Amino acid sequence: MTESPTVQSTALGADGADGFTHLAGDGSARMVDVTAKTPTIRSATAEATVLVAPEVLEALTGGTVPKGDVWAVARIAGIQGAKKCAELLPLAHVIGVHGATVDFEVGEGRIRIVATTRTADRTGVEMEALTAASVAGLAMVDMVKGLDRAVELTGVRLLEKTGGRSGTWRRDNAEHPAAPEAPVDRG
Repeated sequence: MTESPTVQSTALGADGADGFTHLAGDGSARMVDVTAKTPTIRSATAEATVLVAPEVLEALTGGTVPKGDVWAVARIAGIQGAKKCAELLPLAHVIGVHGATVDFEVGEGRIRIVATTRTADRTGVEMEALTAASVAGLAMVDMVKGLDRAVELTGVRLLEKTGGRSGTWRRDNAEHPAAPEAPVDRG
């Protein structure tokens, strides 16, 4: 018979183990306690890119994808993804997503998805924005994969966050270039 593992307390200060906020002193995962923080207005914007063949882009813009309205489904999926973020990411806080938008920009061989989330809460909405962009992209891939097996979801990244203790942060595009403008060779 094997022995049960020893249970150790995960009660630590805000910095956690060795400065890692999501690790307890014993190295186990923990959810950061934000109870004492004052709610503030926060927002985050993230992007994802779906790379598609030219004929798929034509079907998307012409509204002729056999599975239906890809834009509406992807937009709703992204908003739902933002609301379900804490159910998908075990250490993400359950927060009120008070606003979520998902928009699309069509380029040559690509669709850029831009998701923005807003809250008035104790912690940021960066993960919610990233989840919204990702899930919108996944929904789009699901709806066009029958037309293009090489469809690709790429370039999921945070663009900006505002509010909270650390204030505003914006991505420096020179340091981190965006997803490619056109799909890679699909031959």
